[in-house]
Amino acid sequence: MVVGVDGSRSTPATVDLAVAEAIRHRAPLRIVHVWPGRYTGVFKGRTAVPTPADAKRLLEVTARRAELAAPDLPITTELREGGAANVLAQCSEEAELLVVGHRDNPFTRPSWGSTAAYLAHHSASPLLVNRGVAHDGPVVVASSARRSGSATLGYAFTEAALRGSRLVAVHMWARPGGADGAVPVVRAGGYAAERGEAAHRLREALERWSGQFPDVPVEQLLVSDLDLPYTIERASVRSRLLVAGIGETGRFSELLYGSVGPVPVGLRSSTCPALLVPAGWPVHPDGGHARVGARFS
Repeated sequence: MVVGVDGSRSTPATVDLAVAEAIRHRAPLRIVHVWPGRYTGVFKGRTAVPTPADAKRLLEVTARRAELAAPDLPITTELREGGAANVLAQCSEEAELLVVGHRDNPFTRPSWGSTAAYLAHHSASPLLVNRGVAHDGPVVVASSARRSGSATLGYAFTEAALRGSRLVAVHMWARPGGADGAVPVVRAGGYAAERGEAAHRLREALERWSGQFPDVPVEQLLVSDLDLPYTIERASVRSRLLVAGIGETGRFSELLYGSVGPVPVGLRSSTCPALLVPAGWPVHPDGGHARVGARFS
């Protein structure tokens, strides 16, 4: 389990989230800070570049916070140099889960920021973005109902089981004739037929995992492409966790990390963490998901 820290106001909450996930998944925690002092690329920070001493102090403080929260959790720290996005992407190649924070001003600047957005497409491990406090609602997963999306569904079922939560599987379907951006041509009965076919695909995709996780209650939700942004906004303030797939063109994940417009006044509340899963990520029959790393007891 790897958590990236940068000293922003969200860092303590991000570390707390990473500690909770490490305990839940019974995995050791590595705290990583990327120092940009010798980075030769463009540095966009608005403050002075921190010194190596500042970077080491940040790691010491965050490690102490994690140790106080979980005294028995194996914790290590690592100071890296370079661009944060590239370095954390490299760290993800050896991680079971990569945890990062949202930018400090989610209401005035609702996008995740360049580092988290880059990782949303390039993380080799599942990526958990701290966007606020989890709510008492269900785990929500965006299901593509394709074979390539099986890992995302399996991961979501596991997370729901670990949290003792119900699972809501959201499937987006395009209007008849509108898949390529053309004006939809709706023949008589075509709308109902297309929606029924989408529902059938979603049921088939869920069957495999429902059999392995019989104790996880599942609710199916079909939404049109026009309703997806609103659905994401509502789920963000009512769910424990949002789960989607990592990919080059995944619309659900793009709406999660991109700005979908000004945040409505009624939705200016803490949004739940978002978790993006790479295609093909292994999910084990015993309910765990891991690639490498020793477990602890």
